[in-house]
Amino acid sequence: MSLYGLVICGGESTRMGTDKSLLVYYQKPQHEHVADLLAPLCERVILCCNAEQYKAFRTGYPKLADLPKYGGAGPMSGLLTAFETFPGNDFLVAGCDYPYLSTDELANFLHNTDKDLPAAAFYNANGFYEPLLGWYSQSTNNALRKAFENGSRSLQRFLIAENAGKYRPLSGKTMLSADTMDDFQSVKRALESENDFQNGDQFDNQP
Repeated sequence: MSLYGLVICGGESTRMGTDKSLLVYYQKPQHEHVADLLAPLCERVILCCNAEQYKAFRTGYPKLADLPKYGGAGPMSGLLTAFETFPGNDFLVAGCDYPYLSTDELANFLHNTDKDLPAAAFYNANGFYEPLLGWYSQSTNNALRKAFENGSRSLQRFLIAENAGKYRPLSGKTMLSADTMDDFQSVKRALESENDFQNGDQFDNQP
């Protein structure tokens, strides 16, 4: 079976006040940046979008709009749609909320994930999964669909029920989620400061 990457772009971004997938931390919209992070690890990367994003995004990556029958379930809608559209594949899922996410951290996550488990996800210090930083094997498809049909819309509850693997990232920053415009501006300043420091250090080390 193949590993596909799934970038979760949807969501109303209510607290942010603007589409989080369009924010720019690294010279390109976040949905493109996250897709680029997944690309070295996956056979194929798909952008999971809402209807408006599907029309608006100009991208070289395939786009996937939620199937109507799975509508209204947030990220679960995207994952169910992906399983039905691309059957027989595992999915490495990443949301657009995490500006410090890296390919190295995702690679370490995959390396340390027990593939005998049905799923695994990043796990935070508060004792909760980060469902939008996770690996979902194709074997979870039926259980996920049954959960949806029974009225559940929570990937958190699903991961708990499946006794999914728990991954604690190498860097505490990885799970930092930018949810408001203040968060976005703060992260931008921090990234610019880090970049300035690195550039200055390189300059200082030149002969």
